[in-house]
Amino acid sequence: MEIPVHAIWLAQDDPKKNTAVRASKDNLLRLHKDMRRLPKRGIILEPLCGKVLGPEDRELFDKNGALVGLDCSWAQIEDSVQQVMNRTRLQPRMLPLLLAANPVNWGKPGKLTTVEALAASLYLLGRPEQCRTLLSKFRWGERFLELNKEPLEAYSEAKSSADLVALQFEFFDIEVDTDE
Repeated sequence: MEIPVHAIWLAQDDPKKNTAVRASKDNLLRLHKDMRRLPKRGIILEPLCGKVLGPEDRELFDKNGALVGLDCSWAQIEDSVQQVMNRTRLQPRMLPLLLAANPVNWGKPGKLTTVEALAASLYLLGRPEQCRTLLSKFRWGERFLELNKEPLEAYSEAKSSADLVALQFEFFDIEVDTDE
């Protein structure tokens, strides 16, 4: 069963280059400008929340939960997150580290487009074919999967979110803040 995929579009980027806008034109996701029309049950990808999307979240999608991407400019991420999270009851989750394959942020850890983030989530949730379909309309889509092949495989096999977070250290040189 496919997971319903949505995106909130805050219109902060050029719509001609926007991955969520393009994917919606190809009927690969449902684009929302009005947050009142968002699904009531599901997860919203929000890169500042601190809780990683993990195996524990799969149950929500088995009960018709939707996956929602927050489509905003990285330059305005903090204000955008605050604006959206104050107006939704969707559960926030972030992704473990992956490398961007899009032309704007190619090779940068964590600087994914909305479509890259949604596709990675689908992969982690055990929907690799739905992931590939979502990426198929982008010339760099297959490259995203190639670039992140090992981490995506390992992350998708993790038994818990804690295991998934620990796996990041095997693939990326992450600095840990030890100040308490």
